[in-house]
Amino acid sequence: MDLEIRHLRVVCTIADAGSLTRAATELHMTQPGISAQLRRIEAMLGGCLFDRRQQGTVPTPLGELVLGRAQAILPSIDELLTDTARATRRMSAAARIRVGSVGAPLLGHLLLAVKALLPEAEVTSRCRYSPLDLLEDLAAGRLEVAVLGDHPGQELPRPEGVALHTIATEPVFALLPATHPLAARDEVPLPELLQEDWAVPRPAADRTREYWSSVSALTGRTPCAPYEAEGRQLIEIVRAGLAVSLCQCTFIEVPGVVVRPLAGNPLWYRHILAWRDDGPLAAAGTEILSRVVEDYRSACTTSPAYALWQERNRGAPRAPHHS
Repeated sequence: MDLEIRHLRVVCTIADAGSLTRAATELHMTQPGISAQLRRIEAMLGGCLFDRRQQGTVPTPLGELVLGRAQAILPSIDELLTDTARATRRMSAAARIRVGSVGAPLLGHLLLAVKALLPEAEVTSRCRYSPLDLLEDLAAGRLEVAVLGDHPGQELPRPEGVALHTIATEPVFALLPATHPLAARDEVPLPELLQEDWAVPRPAADRTREYWSSVSALTGRTPCAPYEAEGRQLIEIVRAGLAVSLCQCTFIEVPGVVVRPLAGNPLWYRHILAWRDDGPLAAAGTEILSRVVEDYRSACTTSPAYALWQERNRGAPRAPHHS
């Protein structure tokens, strides 16, 4: 039987614990089991390592020698195991790309870009309402890349080890019932929109609702929001003519609702692409970002309201976001 790393850990644990009984508890072993283990180790090393006394165990001179060497060796072994585990995770992650996204129109573009650059990888995705949850997943290594978003004055923090890159900063538009009088306008003044009942998302960590309210308050009004909903449910409330709301400017109109710019561009949203600095996409990140930006620009042309807004606002100042 050869001496193994686990044997050195047993010797160090016995010395630290000061008794076989306490060492057995720490190592999840029985007292007879650890006693038998120690006898085998002592047989391999050719002498007694501990004096068994009523007060506990005390290292012998040979035990002191073994402990000194073990305590010098084990930290390096632990570092080696940590480094190899990290390297193994990176290699396995290269074959498995986990993608996250908030409710933005860019997830499909990102998935296509990843698949094009890493055709052999297994690509999966999941969505979260809050970008902070996705950032936490990225920082913890539970995702390799994600589409995020924020608003002026509410810029996302950059966790250590995570790169954040702006895809686009765009205005927020009004979402109206197709039969609403304001739908006949080319653009909608926010103060007039605030005279209507609103459908709004629930208060959440992404602070969208807080941002809408803070900008609205600058007009002297805040939204009267009897309806709290998201996604398809919010659209159905607007379609029914019960409320108005806000949406991303690339929102694709469906029968019964229309999208209109807000006069003066008071509200903004920033799309962000994030990936881990040490992840499998770090080397390809710039190319993936380029592809997603190109696809985003193509998607913008499918939104008539946004295309018209871009033409009218060419060269105008953008929102105060930091890249």
